[in-house]
Amino acid sequence: MSQLPARVDVAVVGAGLAGLTAARHLHAKSFSVAVLEAQDDVGGRVRTDVVDGFRLDRGFQILLTAYPELKRQVDLDALDLQRFDPGALVMIRGRSYSVTDPFRAPRGALDTARAPIGSIADKARIAMLRARTLRGDPRELLRGQDLPTIVALRRAGFSEKMITRFFRPLFGGIQLDPSLTTSRRMFDIIFRSLGEGDAAVPRLGMGALPRQMADRLPGLVHLNTKVRSIDGRSVVTADGRRVDCRAIIVATELPAARELVELRERTSRSAGAVYFACDKAPTDSRLVILDGTGKGPVLNAAVMSNVASSYAPPGQHLVVAALPEMIEGDLEMMARDQIRRWWGPQVDSWRHLRTYRIAHAGAEQRPPFQPKRNLALGNGVFVCGDHRDTGSLQGAMFSGRRCGELVAGALA
Repeated sequence: MSQLPARVDVAVVGAGLAGLTAARHLHAKSFSVAVLEAQDDVGGRVRTDVVDGFRLDRGFQILLTAYPELKRQVDLDALDLQRFDPGALVMIRGRSYSVTDPFRAPRGALDTARAPIGSIADKARIAMLRARTLRGDPRELLRGQDLPTIVALRRAGFSEKMITRFFRPLFGGIQLDPSLTTSRRMFDIIFRSLGEGDAAVPRLGMGALPRQMADRLPGLVHLNTKVRSIDGRSVVTADGRRVDCRAIIVATELPAARELVELRERTSRSAGAVYFACDKAPTDSRLVILDGTGKGPVLNAAVMSNVASSYAPPGQHLVVAALPEMIEGDLEMMARDQIRRWWGPQVDSWRHLRTYRIAHAGAEQRPPFQPKRNLALGNGVFVCGDHRDTGSLQGAMFSGRRCGELVAGALA
């Protein structure tokens, strides 16, 4: 059992990316901190399980290196990032078509031009969209006119084919929103990030990201320590222990935070993910794989062992299938049935490793979307997390830093 201090300057509830970022800022300012985490490891939703030698991230997760907060909070070189190739492999009627970023992978430009995902005009519009989102200060993208992404794409002139075969499986997968009703502000930020940097995973899995952050808080993170309630300027654990403090930061995911403090309810985005092991990879591509029908339930997938050989034991391969907004039913069967249409009967011999059903993978971000929500709840209680900013790794860490700065100022 964790040896909790009886009193600290700040108690942080939750050791996800937001809580760890806030705690690190306060620790660096010489405040005494205790981080209380209900689970058996840090990371919150960013966790990696090792199953039979395979590294399974809890859901199909990627790290976008363009996120500015990553550079502030993490030693990216120490994570030994393994990068996806820029672009996507689109599956249509059992055939695959490479669609790459011609500015970053010019050798694939001809294949991209020939890919039946939309017209030449559609592909020219992607170049214009790239230029617009990369121009100027990214914060301006969060202040632009807001619309549902699907409406913004149609107004920009993209055909239904382009939306169905490219935007829906790619951004519907990233934002866990197959209907593309998420704010176009968030779409613009992600589109910019994809054009500006790489999509990658740490060599040891996404869980290496929060673990590195926690290692810089030696002895301050208390695992298997669930907080039952907040009583004035004290937190009370499920087993009755009490920590008195000058300030409390609630840094859990939104549903758990609402059990402790008064916060407005928001709809959760859910996600399913199915992992398979196979002896032979169905493709040698390092691209994200998209369902060109746009119907799913698998919108995107990846051969993770092609991207990071460390994700699978020698001589074996790891395939992940992502099913946004799908957590009910036999996800393994659904995923296998669909992927069989891509790669044939070899899929029948694949070994099912694990299915993840994530009821709260993130908060809905419909327009009008406003990031930078209030963090100070009064009486020394603060809240942070991606639900207070953009629903992303960037949003979680930025919210945590913003909260840490706010609390440090209040306690100074």
